Amino acid sequence: MKNFTYSIPTTVHFGQGQIKKLGAEIAKRSTRILMVYGGGSIKRNGVYDGAVEQLKANGIEWVELGGVEPNPRITTVRKGVELCRENKLDGVLALGGGSTIDCSKAIAAGACYDGDAWDFPSGKATPETALPIYTVLTMAATGSEMDNIAVISDMDTNEKLAFGAPACLPTVSILDPTYTCSLPASQTAAGTADIMSHTFENYFSPIEDSFLADSLAEAILKACIKYGPRALATPDDYEARANLMWCSSWAINGFLDMGKPVAWSVHAIEHELSAFYDITHGVGLAILTPNWMRYVLNEKTEHRFAAYGVNVWGLDASLPQRELAEKAIDMTREFFNSLGLPATLTEVGIDESKLELMAQKARGAGFDRTFVPLSVEDIHNILKMSL
Repeated sequence: MKNFTYSIPTTVHFGQGQIKKLGAEIAKRSTRILMVYGGGSIKRNGVYDGAVEQLKANGIEWVELGGVEPNPRITTVRKGVELCRENKLDGVLALGGGSTIDCSKAIAAGACYDGDAWDFPSGKATPETALPIYTVLTMAATGSEMDNIAVISDMDTNEKLAFGAPACLPTVSILDPTYTCSLPASQTAAGTADIMSHTFENYFSPIEDSFLADSLAEAILKACIKYGPRALATPDDYEARANLMWCSSWAINGFLDMGKPVAWSVHAIEHELSAFYDITHGVGLAILTPNWMRYVLNEKTEHRFAAYGVNVWGLDASLPQRELAEKAIDMTREFFNSLGLPATLTEVGIDESKLELMAQKARGAGFDRTFVPLSVEDIHNILKMSL
């Protein structure tokens, strides 16, 4: 294991009815906030009313910014930054899933920055300070409620880029699993794939001496395999929803890669799909992941996939390593299929016309440090496998 420093200062209130703690938590730090949300679902599932009740009870004023896109746009971030400045706001409250929270992080950082907020995802600047960020989570997927990463899109230039900084860690997150019960089945499925993909990106590392982190990663994957189908079959299954929500946070809050850092592969490739075609992130990950697994499977990596097959899927450890590895990859694809997720890019309207361009844009310096380093040609091949 390599040296590391680990800190998660986010306060999490987990469980049914925990929104009752939101107002007091905000009041400790803020008096005028920006409330950020996406579509109308929060006004149907009670999240909006619950938040408003808390704000009123604690004398907190607010301005609203609705309509955050599933792949949040820099144009929306800029609107939020302007609202914060015009109204002298001192906090940002995100009501929703990862897109809303990511947008809120960019707004909170942008409001404390003299330049344009796009400087953060473009790499021109790193946030040094941000307004306090509060979240009420409504979808188990991205883990943005407990990490410092935000992913923002500029659809004019077909760019979907990530940035992160300690200043962007949420101050307080309310995680009530009942808020996810009304999600459409497609979002529950995509969220499960997203959680698993975060876990895979950390699990498949060249550094293999972190038994604790690997064991937790395997437990998260097993929980997704157990509870994803249950949440789809019985949407109000609290046990299933609670386990998926907690897995979402721990898949990407930094613990899984402590002591075994590795650059991510599949996410960088998928960001290009979303940037050009605006598809659901978890759907793109479900399509790409098994193909990436098969592409990087070789004599040096097969033992890792074999361990995944034994420890996560319960395969017979006495089988040859290559057979175990291939079975594990097959079972990964079959599981995503069982959730009703697409298996090919063609199914989501993506053809071969932009594959080479997307491969070129995806291939940054990080691909020299991935589980298996990939060239532009390699990325192009994985995309072609995914058609």
